[in-house]
Amino acid sequence: MEIQELTEAIEGKLIGNDEFFSIDGFTGKFTFLNDAHTGDIVIRHWINDKGIEMAFDQNIACLITQNPKDGAIEMAEHLNFPLIITDKIELANAYALSYTINKFSPNSTNIVITGTNGKSTTSHLIYHILKTAGFNVFTNTDSESEFNTLIDPMVSKLIVDEVTKNGELDYLVIEVSEVQGWLGKLMEHHAALMSEAINPKVGVITNIAMDHIGLVNSIDDVFREITAVPKAIGDGVCVLNYDDDLVMKLDAENPFYTSMSPLDEENAVYYDGEKIIHQGKTLMTKEELPFTGNHFIQNILSAIASCISLRINENDIIEGVKSYKALNRRFAKLNDEPLIYDDFAHNPDGIKATISETIKLLPPNQTLYVVCAIRGSRGVEINQLNVDALVESVGDNMELILSSSNDVVNDLNFVEQEEREVFFNTLNQNDIDFIHYDNLKECLSETYKKAGKNDIILLIGAQGMDPAESLLNEII
Repeated sequence: MEIQELTEAIEGKLIGNDEFFSIDGFTGKFTFLNDAHTGDIVIRHWINDKGIEMAFDQNIACLITQNPKDGAIEMAEHLNFPLIITDKIELANAYALSYTINKFSPNSTNIVITGTNGKSTTSHLIYHILKTAGFNVFTNTDSESEFNTLIDPMVSKLIVDEVTKNGELDYLVIEVSEVQGWLGKLMEHHAALMSEAINPKVGVITNIAMDHIGLVNSIDDVFREITAVPKAIGDGVCVLNYDDDLVMKLDAENPFYTSMSPLDEENAVYYDGEKIIHQGKTLMTKEELPFTGNHFIQNILSAIASCISLRINENDIIEGVKSYKALNRRFAKLNDEPLIYDDFAHNPDGIKATISETIKLLPPNQTLYVVCAIRGSRGVEINQLNVDALVESVGDNMELILSSSNDVVNDLNFVEQEEREVFFNTLNQNDIDFIHYDNLKECLSETYKKAGKNDIILLIGAQGMDPAESLLNEII
């Protein structure tokens, strides 16, 4: 690859040297500045003059950015260092992903998973099934959900590291955010752009619902972001959630359906309330599943459909599902008496589904304590939708507790006054009693003291609830 080819591919402008800076050219690795070595290419959302000097000293091949500031351009010209400036950094990261896969994993079979809810569980379950079947597999979904965005070169870097360490990959399982942005600006058609870069044989679309308020402001916006994904998947199999009306409006060339009800489709796998069925044959019974909440079963169906489409041995699929352990904070049981479940539910659909499944587990005449972390620094709109979901879900034998989690969140996740007030005002308008705590540790401690041994405590929320398990270890 020549630097001019790279510049044109990402719609960039080349400053400084018109050749790669390192003597031996480009190593093939896209990475971060603090991890770069001679001949690597660095992608950064922004760079200043000090960063250009660092890149020069590290002898990297070139640096790509969207936002040069504080003398970065002048320093690149002074040092005759190649700096590519693009208006769309997502083009650079998509190019890096495509280039990396073609160079370091050209023979792998690739799977993409997108949608609003269930991406991480579905991705990790497919990964686990393939690992159980004995294949060499990479996924960007980990227990902390750290690497499941593609707005930087992390996944490209990790693929290179994985192949270098463990050899050629059989499968790539890549989770792609359905909506993505940077500094409050939408990266249009992110999911389709990244899916096309990955060139998947199988693509999964879990559902289409509201999240990422601010980047998108309506369900129509979310639908538009996902509309182009089936085209990016092309003649690969597109696993579609038959129960989602918006998903079913997508135009897929080669669909494979999943449903929580019987389906009269040849390319389909469904759950009839007691067993998972494919082409008239029972694959697994409810008792054999690692978890039985409806939204998790939908994830299981998507994973099974993907592996059937990949022609994985049926027994390996079944064994992979049976032996699966849930990701961190995916309806994880933290305690027995009282039962404490912890779930990452952080948008309206996730909140309603998780509460609905937990209610089914509540013994008669016992109390369900729903402990919800308000989403900090995410704006009024998503918090309004979340509290509306709580209002819709609250019923008899339930108590609602809110936490701003000031003691455990950083500035990027601090709950603003207006975010609290939208919760308080909506709950008061609907005559729903609640308790609010500024700090998560006090919230958990007081709720635990209050709950009886046969009650259930459900912890929901994003970053503000992440430290709950470690705090409970100190409390219980």
